[in-house]
Amino acid sequence: MSASVKDVAAAAAVSVGTVSNVLNRPEKVAPETVARVHRAIESLGFVRNDAARQLRAGRSRSIGLVVLDTANPFFAEVARGAEERAARDGLAVLLGNSDQNAQRESAYLDLFREQRVHGVLLTPRDLDPAPLRRLALAGIPLVLVDGDIPGEQIPSVAVDDVQGGYAAVEHLLARGRRRIAFVAGPLTIRQVSDRLAGARRALETAPDAALEVIETTALTVLAGRAVGEQLALRAPADRPDAVFCANDLLAVGVLQGAAILGDIRVPQDLAIIGYDDIDFAQAAVVPLSSIRQPAREIGATAVDLLREAAAAPGSPARHVRFSPELVVRASTQA
Repeated sequence: MSASVKDVAAAAAVSVGTVSNVLNRPEKVAPETVARVHRAIESLGFVRNDAARQLRAGRSRSIGLVVLDTANPFFAEVARGAEERAARDGLAVLLGNSDQNAQRESAYLDLFREQRVHGVLLTPRDLDPAPLRRLALAGIPLVLVDGDIPGEQIPSVAVDDVQGGYAAVEHLLARGRRRIAFVAGPLTIRQVSDRLAGARRALETAPDAALEVIETTALTVLAGRAVGEQLALRAPADRPDAVFCANDLLAVGVLQGAAILGDIRVPQDLAIIGYDDIDFAQAAVVPLSSIRQPAREIGATAVDLLREAAAAPGSPARHVRFSPELVVRASTQA
C-alpha cells in the first residue's frame, strides 16, 4: 500500500497542512522543515496523487492543443512555442492531431472537456461552433490558433493569410508569370480559402494573368507530388508558368513531381512558391520561395491569450494578427 500524506506528516513530525504547504507553497515553510518533509517523502516512497488534487481544484495543469496535422513541421513549431511558454507557468501541453477531420477534432475537444484541462488551443478544421460552446459551458477557456471563426467571440492568434496569398502572387506577377496555378488542400479549411482570396486579389492588378485552382484532398507532399506529375504530362503550352501552393509540403511535392520525376525546369519553366517557410523549403533540391509565418511565436502567444482568458472570464476576446513575410529563394528567381 502506498504512503499517504498522513504517513509523511507523521514521519516528519509535522501537520498534514504543513506537508500540503511543502508540496504546493514551499515558500511559506521554513527551509529546515521543507528538507525534513522531503526526507520523509523519499524514505516512504510517497507519490502525490495529482489526479485527486486536480479534481479538488476543478482544473488540471494541462493545456489541450489540437492541430490539423502533426506531421507538418509548421504545427510542430507551433506546439514547441506553446510548450515553452506553458512550461514557464508550470503547465503541460497535450497534443492532439485532428488530421483535418471534423469528427476527430470534436472528439478531442470533448475529451479535453471531460479531463477539465486548464484550457484548449485549437487550429479549427470545422466551422461548427457546437463543441466549442460545450467547452465554454464547462468554463474551459479556448483560443483559436492559426485561424478564427467569424461571429464567435473567441480569442485567436494567426497570420493574415489573405495578405500572405496576395504577397505570394504579387511576387510571381513581378517575375513576369501570367499563367498561375493555386495548389490547395480542401478549400473548406479557412487558412486555405483565405490564401486563395489573397491570390485572387493580386490577380486583379494584372488583367492579362489567369489563375487556375487545383484542389487536393490533403496538404501533404504526396498530394503535391501527384499534382506535379500531372503538370509534367501536360503540353508545355497548357501548363501554368507558376504555382502558388497553400503550404510548403505541397510545394515540395510539386517540385518532386514536376522537376525530379518529370522534365519541367524550376524556375525556368515553372516558378514555385509555398507557404509557412518550414526547414524543408530551404533544404529542397531547388530551395523554395515561401511565405513565412512566425510559428513558434504563434504558439507562445496563444498560451498568453489562454492565460488572460482564464484569469478574466467574460472579458472581450482579444485577437492577435501577425504579418506574413515573403522569403525569396531559387524556385522563383529569374
